[in-house]
Amino acid sequence: MSRTSLSPSLIATLSGEYYTDPSVFAAEQERVFEAMWFCAVRASELAGPGAFRTVQVGRESVLISRSRDGSVRAFLNICRHRGAKLCTEESGEVKRAFQCPYHAWTYGLDGKLVAAPNLTSMPDIDRVEYGLVNVHVREWLGYVWVCLAQTPPSFEADVIGAVAERLGGAEPIENYGIDDLRVGRRITYDVKANWKLIIENFMECYHCATIHPELTEVLPEFADGFAAQYYVGHGARFGEEVKGFTVDGGEGLDRIPGVAQEQDRRYYAITVRPQVFVNLVPDHVIFHRMYPMAHDRTVVECDWLYLPHVVESGKDVDRSVELFHRVNQQDFDACERTQPAMSSRAYAKGGVLVPSEHHIGEFHTWLQHKLDARPTQ
Repeated sequence: MSRTSLSPSLIATLSGEYYTDPSVFAAEQERVFEAMWFCAVRASELAGPGAFRTVQVGRESVLISRSRDGSVRAFLNICRHRGAKLCTEESGEVKRAFQCPYHAWTYGLDGKLVAAPNLTSMPDIDRVEYGLVNVHVREWLGYVWVCLAQTPPSFEADVIGAVAERLGGAEPIENYGIDDLRVGRRITYDVKANWKLIIENFMECYHCATIHPELTEVLPEFADGFAAQYYVGHGARFGEEVKGFTVDGGEGLDRIPGVAQEQDRRYYAITVRPQVFVNLVPDHVIFHRMYPMAHDRTVVECDWLYLPHVVESGKDVDRSVELFHRVNQQDFDACERTQPAMSSRAYAKGGVLVPSEHHIGEFHTWLQHKLDARPTQ
């Protein structure tokens, strides 16, 4: 990353191959996405026993479901018999068990092998040993986080710690009561760009004055190029005439009661590596999860979360959703315009970061350390 000819105010980026080389992406799958805590699904999607969802985590399909005791369990979505994908649907509900569509091996909601053709004639088969392969699970902020590593890293340090580092402590995010909020809108974006371009874009606001006119109207300080994430504990203040975090700056919805006075009329952005963005405003929370699918393709699932009565009463959230939906579209368009240039000879040695982007350099250093480390699983 070093360049002897760089001006003192600039630092170098990753080189283009980090965004275009499938072997780099394969290493990221193994040493980042399969080794760290990965935010998978909203817990409320698993409403009752047998409800399930499948998600891609690195190279693995992971089956996440609600068991009979009400806990959330996660397994590799692979039949232990011949390796067929167990659940082929993205989401659904089973009554009592998961059955492989190939040879009908059947697993209980706890992952134990409960039935198979001619199983009684094979009394030596251990039904636990040949059950589904467990994946580590944690619940926080109303989401299910999974980790494929045999020995997971500290959730408190890596996930809760990332929020605390950004906000100056973990307590400020608890004020929003995210566990109890409801999904008022979900939009899924299929972005033809490398996941790192998306996370780098989210971390900086040097581009905000150029491509986010609606956002800078609501948050005027963003026009100066420094993102809220550049400063620990800082929340970008709403413009003086702005009444709410809406596309036209008009009134928002009911304010979340726990939001502290010093958090009111402010916007906070948080990155939880490797694939979560959290945006906090007084009346709702915008929660992004990235699913990196290939070196040049990333699926982003974005939830707009509101107080339960706002969603249940059918209040119109369109103006609220529209602001960040436009921001997402503008950002993802920029990332898709950038992706083809990553293979240009002009970017073979990378680009540069201006001072308001220098914190992205720390992200690049972090990633390189991850790729250089030995996988733990």
